[in-house]
Amino acid sequence: MSGPPSAREHSGPPPRPAPSGVRLWLLGARPRTLAAAAVPVVVGTAVGRWVNDAHRGVPATIWWRAGCALVVALGVQIGTNYVNDYADGRRGTDQERVGPTRLVAAGLASPGSVRAAALVSFGVAAVAGIALAAATSWWLIAVGAACFAAGWFYTAGPHPYGYLGLGELFVFVFFGLVATMGSAYVQAGHVTVVSLAAAIPVGFLATALLEANNLRDVAGDARAAKRTLAVRLGRARAGWLYTGTLVGAVAGVCFLACWRPWTLLALAAAPLAVPPVRLVHSGAEGRQLLPVLGATARLQLVAGVLLTVGILV
Repeated sequence: MSGPPSAREHSGPPPRPAPSGVRLWLLGARPRTLAAAAVPVVVGTAVGRWVNDAHRGVPATIWWRAGCALVVALGVQIGTNYVNDYADGRRGTDQERVGPTRLVAAGLASPGSVRAAALVSFGVAAVAGIALAAATSWWLIAVGAACFAAGWFYTAGPHPYGYLGLGELFVFVFFGLVATMGSAYVQAGHVTVVSLAAAIPVGFLATALLEANNLRDVAGDARAAKRTLAVRLGRARAGWLYTGTLVGAVAGVCFLACWRPWTLLALAAAPLAVPPVRLVHSGAEGRQLLPVLGATARLQLVAGVLLTVGILV
């Protein structure tokens, strides 16, 4: 006859150790959101190359400028993510969080260290931005300063605009229009209607990524008085907003095709939108919506690659 079960048999598998070192800060950088920074740079650089070809007969890409533009975009995105972690953690907004772990709210890092990480990220972006401004136009410094301010005041400061339902507008502007057109500008030296057209679908896809995040957090944000647009609209209508951003991206691709017909290739990414759209309209809430963020990031990345190919063909 066997004896009573041991404590080990009752306890199950041991808990995973808390992340530390580089892994901890990678977690705080939120890698799934970084497509929002990379896609506009890649698409904008492709537009700049095409403009150089069309206007000068030379399909040139200035690679160091493309690299600096990518550093700027990633620095702003990562810095913004750290600011969100820092500011929301201090306010207590993330105490009932259902999404990816936040460093401050989980007690994995102090607010001061996360704020310092945000400032370092912005500082790296600033160095790359100054190099681009020196090579092109000094007005880019003003654009960069606006990007840093948008990243900081999204959740930090006395009146963060992310708490007022303005996050989607600022994401569309800065991770769509500014990042895409800016990346094209540092290649071609001037702003074109094609760069604006390319920025529209990119902006809508970046907005969809934010809305995927906000949809998941509707209940917790409402309790924390974080009045995102999703909270203001309510769960059902916010689901339609998410779908509307994807429809906007499709319309933007069709608009861009007026100049670069092969960009219609990006519509081949549409099947990737089906699972998240179905989930968003299924009545799922909270943790059930976790797959939407990853699916939207994949859609954004694939559509961005296909847009780039279509611009260059």
